[in-house]
Amino acid sequence: MKLIIGGAFQGKKKFAETLTGISAEKFADGRICAFSEIFEQPVICHFHEYLRRMLEKNMDTTVLIDEVVKRNRDLVIISNELGYGVVPVERFDRCYREAAGRACTQAAAAADEVYRVICGIPTRIK
Repeated sequence: MKLIIGGAFQGKKKFAETLTGISAEKFADGRICAFSEIFEQPVICHFHEYLRRMLEKNMDTTVLIDEVVKRNRDLVIISNELGYGVVPVERFDRCYREAAGRACTQAAAAADEVYRVICGIPTRIK
Protein backbone atom coordinates (compact mmCIF):
# COMPACT_ATOMS: atom_id res chain seq x y z
CA MET A 1 0.00 0.00 0.00
CA LYS A 2 1.05 3.58 -0.62
CA LEU A 3 -0.33 6.70 1.05
CA ILE A 4 -0.15 10.17 -0.48
CA ILE A 5 -1.19 13.04 1.79
CA GLY A 6 -1.14 16.82 1.65
CA GLY A 7 -3.34 19.86 1.60
CA ALA A 8 -6.08 20.49 -0.93
CA PHE A 9 -4.94 21.29 -4.48
CA GLN A 10 -1.27 20.57 -3.80
CA GLY A 11 -0.64 18.14 -6.68
CA LYS A 12 -1.34 14.81 -5.01
CA LYS A 13 -3.25 13.32 -7.97
CA LYS A 14 -0.63 14.43 -10.48
CA PHE A 15 2.08 12.83 -8.35
CA ALA A 16 0.01 9.63 -8.07
CA GLU A 17 -0.24 9.50 -11.86
CA THR A 18 3.54 9.75 -12.10
CA LEU A 19 4.09 7.21 -9.32
CA THR A 20 1.66 4.61 -10.68
CA GLY A 21 1.54 5.27 -14.42
CA ILE A 22 -2.26 5.28 -14.15
CA SER A 23 -4.33 8.19 -15.49
CA ALA A 24 -6.34 10.12 -12.87
CA GLU A 25 -9.51 9.44 -14.86
CA LYS A 26 -9.15 5.79 -13.81
CA PHE A 27 -8.82 6.52 -10.08
CA ALA A 28 -11.72 5.59 -7.82
CA ASP A 29 -13.17 8.85 -6.47
CA GLY A 30 -13.99 8.66 -2.76
CA ARG A 31 -16.67 11.33 -3.19
CA ILE A 32 -18.84 9.15 -5.41
CA CYS A 33 -17.48 5.62 -5.86
CA ALA A 34 -19.22 2.50 -4.61
CA PHE A 35 -17.93 1.51 -1.18
CA SER A 36 -16.65 -1.77 -2.66
CA GLU A 37 -14.31 0.01 -5.08
CA ILE A 38 -11.70 0.55 -2.39
CA PHE A 39 -11.14 -3.21 -2.47
CA GLU A 40 -11.07 -3.44 -6.29
CA GLN A 41 -9.33 -0.37 -7.72
CA PRO A 42 -5.58 0.36 -7.75
CA VAL A 43 -5.94 4.02 -6.66
CA ILE A 44 -8.50 5.95 -4.61
CA CYS A 45 -8.45 9.73 -4.48
CA HIS A 46 -10.45 11.84 -2.03
CA PHE A 47 -10.08 9.10 0.58
CA HIS A 48 -11.08 11.60 3.26
CA GLU A 49 -14.44 12.07 1.49
CA TYR A 50 -14.88 8.29 1.28
CA LEU A 51 -14.54 8.24 5.09
CA ARG A 52 -17.05 11.10 5.44
CA ARG A 53 -19.57 9.12 3.42
CA MET A 54 -18.97 6.06 5.60
CA LEU A 55 -19.63 8.08 8.75
CA GLU A 56 -22.78 9.60 7.24
CA LYS A 57 -24.07 6.05 6.77
CA ASN A 58 -22.98 5.04 10.31
CA MET A 59 -20.40 2.61 8.92
CA ASP A 60 -17.39 1.60 11.05
CA THR A 61 -14.26 3.34 9.77
CA THR A 62 -11.96 1.77 12.38
CA VAL A 63 -11.67 -1.56 10.52
CA LEU A 64 -11.36 -0.15 7.00
CA ILE A 65 -7.57 -0.13 6.72
CA ASP A 66 -7.28 -3.67 8.10
CA GLU A 67 -9.73 -4.78 5.40
CA VAL A 68 -7.80 -2.91 2.72
CA VAL A 69 -4.58 -4.63 3.81
CA LYS A 70 -6.30 -8.02 3.53
CA ARG A 71 -8.20 -7.40 0.29
CA ASN A 72 -6.28 -4.78 -1.73
CA ARG A 73 -2.72 -4.62 -0.39
CA ASP A 74 -1.42 -2.67 -3.40
CA LEU A 75 -3.91 0.20 -3.09
CA VAL A 76 -2.63 3.76 -3.47
CA ILE A 77 -4.58 6.08 -1.14
CA ILE A 78 -4.72 9.83 -1.79
CA SER A 79 -6.07 11.93 1.07
CA ASN A 80 -6.20 15.53 2.18
CA GLU A 81 -4.73 16.31 5.57
CA LEU A 82 -7.59 17.55 7.72
CA GLY A 83 -5.98 17.98 11.13
CA TYR A 84 -4.61 21.47 10.58
CA GLY A 85 -6.52 24.68 11.01
CA VAL A 86 -9.60 25.61 12.96
CA VAL A 87 -11.33 22.92 15.00
CA PRO A 88 -14.81 22.43 13.50
CA VAL A 89 -17.78 23.71 15.51
CA GLU A 90 -20.13 20.89 14.49
CA ARG A 91 -19.78 17.61 16.36
CA PHE A 92 -20.05 15.49 13.21
CA ASP A 93 -17.25 17.46 11.55
CA ARG A 94 -14.99 16.98 14.59
CA CYS A 95 -15.70 13.23 14.55
CA TYR A 96 -15.04 13.13 10.81
CA ARG A 97 -11.73 14.94 11.18
CA GLU A 98 -10.68 12.55 13.92
CA ALA A 99 -11.75 9.46 11.93
CA ALA A 100 -9.81 10.67 8.88
CA GLY A 101 -6.72 11.31 10.99
CA ARG A 102 -6.91 7.90 12.62
CA ALA A 103 -7.50 6.10 9.31
CA CYS A 104 -4.55 7.87 7.68
CA THR A 105 -2.39 7.04 10.71
CA GLN A 106 -3.35 3.37 10.33
CA ALA A 107 -2.73 3.52 6.59
CA ALA A 108 0.69 5.11 7.11
CA ALA A 109 1.65 2.40 9.59
CA ALA A 110 0.60 -0.36 7.17
CA ALA A 111 1.95 1.33 4.02
CA ASP A 112 5.20 0.45 2.31
CA GLU A 113 5.57 4.05 1.17
CA VAL A 114 4.13 7.35 2.43
CA TYR A 115 4.48 10.65 0.58
CA ARG A 116 3.53 14.20 1.50
CA VAL A 117 2.94 16.61 -1.39
CA ILE A 118 3.27 20.36 -0.88
CA CYS A 119 3.19 22.86 -3.78
CA GLY A 120 3.50 19.99 -6.23
CA ILE A 121 6.66 18.68 -4.59
CA PRO A 122 6.46 15.14 -3.20
CA THR A 123 8.55 14.19 -0.20
CA ARG A 124 8.85 10.54 0.79
CA ILE A 125 8.36 10.31 4.56
CA LYS A 126 8.35 6.52 4.78
